[in-house]
Amino acid sequence: MLRKFKFYLLGLIPGILLVFFILNKKGAQCSGYLPNSRVVAETLSKKFVYSEDFAMQMKTLKLDEKFLRDSILTDGYVDFEKSNAQKKPCPTYLLTSSEDQPKYEITFEKCDKVATFSTLKILR
Repeated sequence: MLRKFKFYLLGLIPGILLVFFILNKKGAQCSGYLPNSRVVAETLSKKFVYSEDFAMQMKTLKLDEKFLRDSILTDGYVDFEKSNAQKKPCPTYLLTSSEDQPKYEITFEKCDKVATFSTLKILR
């Protein structure tokens, strides 16, 4: 039994290292399997469309699309309990930015080609 275990480890460890280096060389990431990561990644790949209220709030708060993409969306967390992820054809999500001050909350719809942002709030 111990001999079989040694052979198993002899193949497993180099195999893991080989896969790790191949994936690392290609720039692949393994963090995209969780639902939050997938929603954020898919949203970032879409064209952004803003509702009038959202655009007005962005202007009032002096936010630009780069800040929205790089800080709020990338570091944010999707609240799946308050989202409607099963809505057809475009699921609706509520995303809260990370613990940085101020903390933002946005609501958006993720369709096939566009992500439509509808509300932007500052949470205190």
